[in-house]
Amino acid sequence: MKALAAGIGVVFLSPILIAGTGMMLASAADAVQSSGSFSSCLTYIDTDKVAEQVTKILDGASGKNVHIEGLDLPAEQIPNAATIVAAGLSLDVPKKGQIVALATAMQESRLRNLNYGDRDSLGLFQQRPSQGWGSAQQIRDPVYASEQFYKHLLKVSGWQQMTITQAAQAVQKSGLPDAYAQWENLATALQDAIAKTFPGGNDADGKDADQGKKPSTGTSGCVPGQDGSGFGRIPEGSVPKGYAIPRDADPKARKAIEWAMHQLGTLYQWGGSCTNSHGPDPMGRCDCSSLMQQAYAHAGVTLTRTTYTQVNEGKAVSPAQLEPGDLIFSRGTAARPEHVGMYMGEGLVIEAPRTSKPVRITPIKDWTILAARRVI
Repeated sequence: MKALAAGIGVVFLSPILIAGTGMMLASAADAVQSSGSFSSCLTYIDTDKVAEQVTKILDGASGKNVHIEGLDLPAEQIPNAATIVAAGLSLDVPKKGQIVALATAMQESRLRNLNYGDRDSLGLFQQRPSQGWGSAQQIRDPVYASEQFYKHLLKVSGWQQMTITQAAQAVQKSGLPDAYAQWENLATALQDAIAKTFPGGNDADGKDADQGKKPSTGTSGCVPGQDGSGFGRIPEGSVPKGYAIPRDADPKARKAIEWAMHQLGTLYQWGGSCTNSHGPDPMGRCDCSSLMQQAYAHAGVTLTRTTYTQVNEGKAVSPAQLEPGDLIFSRGTAARPEHVGMYMGEGLVIEAPRTSKPVRITPIKDWTILAARRVI
């Protein structure tokens, strides 16, 4: 597969090298200038249509009659996307990792192999020679650049439990960390379409089975409603303007969320029972796990008392498939997490964070999710 990836990179790169230098500089400047834009939110992608258009390009179509929303230069961008996917397959990177790489390259270069960028940034991922990514010549090799991105991603602890945006940011350390989210749906459609063109290309699904499902509106994608960042800064103890419990939420989850929201603004108390959070006794206030326990108790669902035991309640779910009412865990380890919150839908989580802080709602983009459980 490594030979396949390298071959693909050489074949797909050649049309770019033939292009005039002036055109390359102009397109590079346009891409870098627009890379900070977060105005195009691709909320719905027709995956069958994308697959059809991708196949045309890979079969040699000129691109004149190929139209994919979000790709202005498909004849250049799709081959680069195919190189990224091929490199991922050659390194046995799970499907989610390939989607992270595609979303990153879309944001950084619009999937173009740029010879220009911010400071000394170059190539598909706008990697910098001065930051140890390799020489300028190496970075301008799409296969090399893709492999370097994956190697850095695979070194990130817990990246598979992160949202696409969090994983991309862990590698890129961008000044616009939320901007990767807008490309997730298109990246997912591209990966699916391109992987099918390689022998055994979809075998990676076995290693990352849950990632083959469509991402929910809970953990990633465009905003608002995907990673919570679209609500802007949320004052502690308040409900973000425009939030409503999703209509399709399970009735028990809805009751649990509603009850938890009535505790907003009450101070955290370690070991507190959460049975009278507004009362005078501090021990009646909530800590993270008692908030979950009492919220679900009012919905007729019995949970154990501590974070350490709640992580074994119900059934495990992928962070990419969260539904309102799911418990999400962070800090510590997946087997013994130290914090728990409840997913509310729309990219938001309600939690009792820590001593001196009130029960509050936070965007899920601020969470590094170690585990998630569905208790209804």
